[in-house]
Order: sequence, then structure tokens, then C-alpha cells
Amino acid sequence: MSANLRQAWIHACIALMLLACTLPAFAQTRAWLDREQVTYGETATLNIETDSSVQQIDYAPLAANFEIAGQTVRRSFERVNGKSSTHSLFAVGIRPRGPGVVTVPALRVGNSSTEPLRMTIMPASVQKASSDADAFVETEVDADHPYVQQAVGMVVRLFVGVNLLSGQLDQDQPPGTSLQQVGEDLRYQRQIDGRRYSVIERRYLLIPERSGDLLIPGARFNGQSVSDFFDGAFGDGRKPLSAAAPAKLLQVQKIPANAPQPWLPLRDLRLRYVQDPKQARAGVAATVELEMIADGASASQLPALVFPPTKDAQVFADPPQTDVQLVDGRPRATLRLRISIVPLHAGTLSLAGPSVDWWDATQGVARTATLPPLTLQVAPGAATVAADATGASQPTTGIAARQDRKSPVAQAFAGFRQVLPWLAAMLGLAVLLGGWWFARHRKTRVDALAVTPPTTIGAAPKALSLADALKAGGLAGIAEALCNAAGLPGDDLDTLRMQLDDAGQVAAVGRLQAARWGSGDATAALASLRAAFGKGLRLRRKNRQAKALLPPLYPQS
Repeated sequence: MSANLRQAWIHACIALMLLACTLPAFAQTRAWLDREQVTYGETATLNIETDSSVQQIDYAPLAANFEIAGQTVRRSFERVNGKSSTHSLFAVGIRPRGPGVVTVPALRVGNSSTEPLRMTIMPASVQKASSDADAFVETEVDADHPYVQQAVGMVVRLFVGVNLLSGQLDQDQPPGTSLQQVGEDLRYQRQIDGRRYSVIERRYLLIPERSGDLLIPGARFNGQSVSDFFDGAFGDGRKPLSAAAPAKLLQVQKIPANAPQPWLPLRDLRLRYVQDPKQARAGVAATVELEMIADGASASQLPALVFPPTKDAQVFADPPQTDVQLVDGRPRATLRLRISIVPLHAGTLSLAGPSVDWWDATQGVARTATLPPLTLQVAPGAATVAADATGASQPTTGIAARQDRKSPVAQAFAGFRQVLPWLAAMLGLAVLLGGWWFARHRKTRVDALAVTPPTTIGAAPKALSLADALKAGGLAGIAEALCNAAGLPGDDLDTLRMQLDDAGQVAAVGRLQAARWGSGDATAALASLRAAFGKGLRLRRKNRQAKALLPPLYPQS
């Protein structure tokens, strides 16, 4: 061997020895999966082992393809040849977001990184309902061709025919819908072809938000089963168990052109009087109680029940009471409303019954639910108020009035009332002359007050314009400004809604009424009023007959 070759060989050996000495100085980090192939919906465990001194690992890169199901860490310490070392094992549960072949990305661990890993996700097996399957899932909906914003009842049932150790049932939300679980899971037993299954039933409320084809992904189940009790107790005989329901395709229909507004698609709607008095007394409130049952609606979809405005009575409504129950897998909402009616005059008072326009989603036709008119026989109040010619009110009973008309004293008083206006005019003229005389001779503030009417400290301020009221934000001031702008006396919002020619303004007034009675959101009502009336009122033309409009749906919490 030549000298040069021998020297090169010696240098190589020295380099290898130096490399072997330096290897322990670098941290050792590795990652692996407990399973490289899983079924969609199952959770795999990603293990990361390192002797680097790290407290935690950033799992954010996993979020693109996986859901994080849980994290654990186990640490151990050892001392070898006078040197201390730390050994950490991190474990995190990862659930794939969809089937296919995905890559578990590299993760940073201290000064090193893990290697990327491959995972294969198999689609969940769709098992038909038969006694040959250990588990299967089925999905039912109560409408295959629903309308937009129609409440659709959906039921998912899991059938398990073996001993189950653990499991999870998942239902993905279809895009373009609102999906929420309703109530608690039901558990019962069912026998299919001689085999007994344990059934878990879960109910959902599905509301499509747009028309067209709607594909509902099948619900998935992933779990572990065991053959018998002893296998489960000793940890043997466990096997994975998975099943999935077939996807369902719904045809969502558009809102029909002839549908009533506000849009209310239902299967059925019932109205009835729970309490409808027949007798009343002038000036005394009579209580009426109404009930509305809507099959296929949630509480937030229920419209308001109102009596049409009348000049013969005052109507005051309490906040409505609502209740929602599940019937045949879909919601059924019940609304109860107590209304106080105060007749203003004696006689017969007839009020048109409330009505609700809705769309029959089963038959595809527009319908109207109407209550019959409410008729009250109103008796006179405790005292009948009779006004004299000067506008003063004198309470007298009906019997006393008839006696006065027949008595000489009453006749004399009637003659006196005829000349009373002349006496009042002469007295007023005398006061004016006296005031003029004092103003002419004394010119003092006290004398001036004899001519100028005194200013009351608590005088009512000038009414705000509609623009100023909307800017101020007070609901009572806005209501008064709206009525003043429409030429209506007082705070008559019911009549105002009858005269409005803009659906957005009608809806805004409805929210204003709901907020003032305590059943609506004041902030949302104010925002709606400012948006609707920012450019003024839009009233119907007088040559067009006013058509009663229902108030819009009130939003819930």
C-alpha cells in the first residue's frame, strides 16, 4: 500500500470516528401513525417521539386535512454515565376531513422536524338494512321536494347488532342549509329478520337556503365492537365497526310567484279562540286568548296575531307565549296570545278576526287561516259622561238624566245654558279691556301677564320631525313622528301600516311595535327604521283601496 493511500485510509477512519462521536449530540426525533389506513370518520393517532427538550408542538399544519381530536404527552428522565436526558412521547388524535390519500405534513419539533407521512382514508361502507349487517345507518326526511326556507324534519337511525365498546355517529352539514340537532337521542330495541338491534335515533331540523339540487351526505358511524363480555373484559376480540347511510338528494323549489308575503311554507296552520267572551262593559277590559298551531315551523317563523284597528275599542296585546314540539320528525310550533280589548261605547262591538296567509307546502297552493269575527255585547259603564255646551263633562247616570229632563229645575237650567255662551263672551271682553287698560298705564311684567297667557313650566316640547326622531333613536319619539308625518292623530301605528305602500316600511313598523311591547329587539328595530324611513314615508294613493298587510316575522334569540 502506498503512503498516500495509507494516509487517505487513516483520514477516513478518523472522520468516521469523529462522526460517530458527534451523532449522540443531535436530538433524535421520529413520527409514526398507529394506522396508515382508516375509514372516513375514524380517528388515527399520530405519535411523535423526541429527546429534544420541548414543552409542546405546534399542530396548526394539520388543520388543513385533519380535525384535532385530543392531545397527550408522556415524559421520562434518565441518567447514563453521568449525563441526564429527557425523552418525550407526544400523541395526538387526527380525524381526516374526507376520504382519499392525504399527507400528514412535517411538524417542527425544537430544532428538528418530522418526516411527512401518508395516510389512506377509505369511504365508510354503506350497509343496507338487513340482519346480515352488524351495523347500518339510515336517514329519513319528511319532504323530498321542499321549498326554500321550509323546515324539513330529518331522522338518522343507527342500528347495532353486536356488543359495542365505543363509537361515534357524525352527520355533515350540507352546504347552503341550516342544520341543527333537535332534542336528545332516543334509544330503543328493534328486531329485523329475527335479529335484535340496539337503535340510536337522532333528529335534525334542516332548512334549505337556496333552490336547486341539495345532496345530504350520509351519516357515518365508527366504533369498536367485541364478541362477548369476556373478550371485552380482557381486551381481546376487539374489531373496528363502521357504517354509513347512503346520501340523499333533495329537489329544493323556489318561492312561487303567487306566494303570499311574508313567506311562510307549512304543512298545516290552525287558528282558534281559547277564550272569547260574549259580554263586555264600556271602559272595562275584556280578555281574549288566541292560539295558533303551525305544523312544520319553528318559533322564529311564527307571524304575529293582531286584530284589525278599530275606532270603537282599544286593543292591548301581551307578549306571546311559544312552544315547539317534534311530531313525526318535524317541528310543530304553538303560539298563545292574550289580548285585552277595552270597548269605548255601549252597544254591539264587532271585530274582524285575525288572519294569517301561508303556503301549503304539501299541496303547493296559497291558503289563508282566518278566525271568525269577535262580537261583544257592550253594556254601559258605571257612569255615562254627558258634555255640556261649553265642553265641560258632568257625570250623570241615565236615570238621573231622564228625571232632570222632566223636572222644572232641569228646564230652567237648560234655558240658562242657552245664554251661558253670551255671558262667557261678555266676561272675556271685560277681561281683555281690563288687560289693555293695565298694559297702557303700568307697563309692568305682571300687568303684561294679564294679557299674555302664562307659560306652563311642564309644557310639552315641539314634536320632532321624522329625521330628528330617527337620529335621536327613541322608539316612542319615532312612533309619534311617523304618525305625525302621515297625518294621523296620536300613536296609531296600526292605521299607519295600513297606509304604507312599501313592504320594507311595513316590516320596520312591525319591528317597532314588537320592540315597544317587549317581544322584539330594540336595537334591530331602530336599525330597520333608519334604513326604511331614511328617505321619508311612502304612503298609498288615496284612490287606491288600502289592503291589510300582516306584520313580518319577528326575529328570535
